[in-house]
Amino acid sequence: MAQGSYRQFCPVAMAAEVLCSRWTIVLLRELIAGSTRFNDLRRGVPRMSPALLSQRLKDLEAAGILRRTSSRTEPMAAEYRLTEAGRELGPIVEAFGVWGQRRIDAEVSLQHLDAQLLMWDMRRQLNTTPMPRKRSLIQFVYPERPASERHWWLDVDPEAGVDLCSVDPGFDVDLYVSCDLRTMTAIWMGHDTVRAAVAEGRLHLTGSPALASAMQAWLGLSPFAKVHRLAS
Repeated sequence: MAQGSYRQFCPVAMAAEVLCSRWTIVLLRELIAGSTRFNDLRRGVPRMSPALLSQRLKDLEAAGILRRTSSRTEPMAAEYRLTEAGRELGPIVEAFGVWGQRRIDAEVSLQHLDAQLLMWDMRRQLNTTPMPRKRSLIQFVYPERPASERHWWLDVDPEAGVDLCSVDPGFDVDLYVSCDLRTMTAIWMGHDTVRAAVAEGRLHLTGSPALASAMQAWLGLSPFAKVHRLAS
């Protein structure tokens, strides 16, 4: 799969030929997290071109790591699901994330901001348990970002789940969350807290007191947020 070959019988080299082409590990992260549709995968790897994504999916299928099937609910749509061999990669991909959180300086990671990726990850990890048992709409505003990245809505329905919108869904907003993208990314990654950001005036919450007071709990945070960091 990778360009060229190491021409070594070593299992490490053989596995690297399959897994170490550009974007493959990141794409596997998204598949392991549960995305199965092409458009959902694109939202998880927004900087990956559709052509390259399509090629990597074909490569992973050829390697026996995923299986392409027709959707049960939409027969004309394709779904990509990990095989047993693909699921075995879960601990490996998780170890990449643990090592990155532990060893790479937060300031380095926060140089690579991406509003779409952040909001997609937040949608997936959001914890509805501490939220009101009714539909809630939360609008995130990043004032310093270009217009196309400035406004996002999390539509939270206790029954239907959480949906991410980049266009106003047209319902009343229960909570407005306004801050710069760096602050929200740092909170999501566990480098900062909602309480500290609010106290220092870097994060502004307007609307439902219940949603505002419980934000740290329902935000969910990155799966790696609790990893103890060793980098300075």
